[in-house]
Amino acid sequence: MGINKLINKNYYTYKPVSFSDVKISGSFWGEVLERHQRITIRDCLSKLEKYGRVENFRKAAKKEGDYDGIYFNDSDVYKVLEGVAYTLINNYSPDLEKTADELIEIIATAQMEDGYLNCYFILSKTEERWTDMERHEDYCLGHMIEAAVAYEMATGKKRFLEISERMVENMMSFFSEGKKNWVPGHQEIELALVKLYHATGKIKYLDYSYWLLEQRGHGYGVGKNLWGVEKWGAKYAQDDRPVSEMTDIAGHAVRAMYMYTAMGDILFLRKRTEYMEAMRKLWESVVLRNMYITGGIGSTKENEGFTEDFDLPNDTAYCETCASVGMVYWNHRMNLLTGESRFADVIEREMYNGILSGLSYDGTGFFYVNPLESDGSHHRQEWYDVSCCPTQLARFIPSIGDYVFTSNDEGIWINQYLQCSTDVRTADIGVSVKQETDYPWFGNVRLTVSPDKQEEFSIYLRKPEWCNSILISINGENIESLYTEKGYIVLRRSWESNTVIEITMDMPVEKRAAHPKVRQNLNKVAMQRGPVIYCVEQADNRDDFEKIYISKDTVFAEEFDVSMFGGVMTVTAVNPDGKWKFIPYYRWDNREPGKMKVWIPFR
Repeated sequence: MGINKLINKNYYTYKPVSFSDVKISGSFWGEVLERHQRITIRDCLSKLEKYGRVENFRKAAKKEGDYDGIYFNDSDVYKVLEGVAYTLINNYSPDLEKTADELIEIIATAQMEDGYLNCYFILSKTEERWTDMERHEDYCLGHMIEAAVAYEMATGKKRFLEISERMVENMMSFFSEGKKNWVPGHQEIELALVKLYHATGKIKYLDYSYWLLEQRGHGYGVGKNLWGVEKWGAKYAQDDRPVSEMTDIAGHAVRAMYMYTAMGDILFLRKRTEYMEAMRKLWESVVLRNMYITGGIGSTKENEGFTEDFDLPNDTAYCETCASVGMVYWNHRMNLLTGESRFADVIEREMYNGILSGLSYDGTGFFYVNPLESDGSHHRQEWYDVSCCPTQLARFIPSIGDYVFTSNDEGIWINQYLQCSTDVRTADIGVSVKQETDYPWFGNVRLTVSPDKQEEFSIYLRKPEWCNSILISINGENIESLYTEKGYIVLRRSWESNTVIEITMDMPVEKRAAHPKVRQNLNKVAMQRGPVIYCVEQADNRDDFEKIYISKDTVFAEEFDVSMFGGVMTVTAVNPDGKWKFIPYYRWDNREPGKMKVWIPFR
């Protein structure tokens, strides 16, 4: 049900279709979802216990014991519960619901009489609560809200939602219009409050989200980061200027993405049109000058974010998994606001590269950082002290269907190609849409469109940015002249039940060059096939890894290898003096340890 279910009204120019209404099947995403439901979400629940996250709530309920871990660890519990809620929607499990109910009751017992709920402060710093804007009290609250809203949608149970509302009321009693100023140290609550508004209908939560956004850039921020270093007022926390005046990406990547996502919601709901100019400039700053070919953002560990334009080192790239997920959230809002395909293109890049690389093939190992080159020492871990990325994946993957379809009275937009089906409304009629495809390995997509009655409307097919050649036929008849609008191929006609659209996209292996200002990639190329970025691993090229190169005469051989990771398309680069095997980047470090690189010398 995710954000799309909440905003499935006439809030946005383009109406989203919730993942709860999209039935994903078949290979690739069907397999990813099955593995998540069977392994990853349960693995994350067990690690919440193993690493003391749940025990902190038990201690807080008794008001005794030492807090275990970093001060924002409560958020891990909330994100996994959100993932549980989405998993229940996709594939209901009574034992999973029972586990969640028990966990929510443990959380409830920790809440103080005045509604306050944060284990770190309850156990060790009660007198300091709401005094340090960097201490993530509001960040944890934001994730609590998102989980509570999701769980109420999945089960109809309001217990968790009531807990979160009490904590919001506690915060508002200290900081709101006419009271003390407050700038969230790690943005997140802003977008969560919009969800709470949609879930409850209470306008005060929408107003509060807007108020918090407008608090930024006025010198109100006070606080230190995890290492005790004063960061406020600087670009690190995006508090150097009012949000409507921002033009260039800077600072911590995840915080920025969450804030821009909230700005997208507020832009439409509060008609803050000045936000759009800022977000367009920020988008160009991120995507055109500060994004890796994998969709990863954040080039340095120093601030978990950005340095200067075109500074994109490969071996020390940060590319936090959470930031890639944040890019999807933000670009989804931009697509809903504008109907432009370039935002859906970014979502696709993240889906197949920047995000999936964060999860191991077996579903139990995670990357926090996703470099584009490794000397063999970088590996996934079963958990982290700062475990935001594993729990982020726990909640994101089951909601992947949120990004496939949109609609309005003009027609239906196909934003992502994957095997699935849905029922959607356009022009006051119901339409069943079915996708059959082996995407991303093959570029053939078969769409079956079945309206309730014969009616004229448009089908909008995204032409991916990587696609140079596309053929379209309807019921076997080729469409000779294709009309494109905002990056979508527009098919307008009177549609009948069981109308079949065949889409054929060429997927040759392409050599991609970086922007010439990216000094780290001069005289190098990266391999891309369809939406998938490729890399070379030492596991496939043991003897001559350092000799690998690409030239203008390199010939590429493609093979769908059913024995590798359940089936992936591999690419072999053939030169007169050697040949080297490439695998999808998102699958690296799933076998024996070894070196890896995305960018290859070109000569």
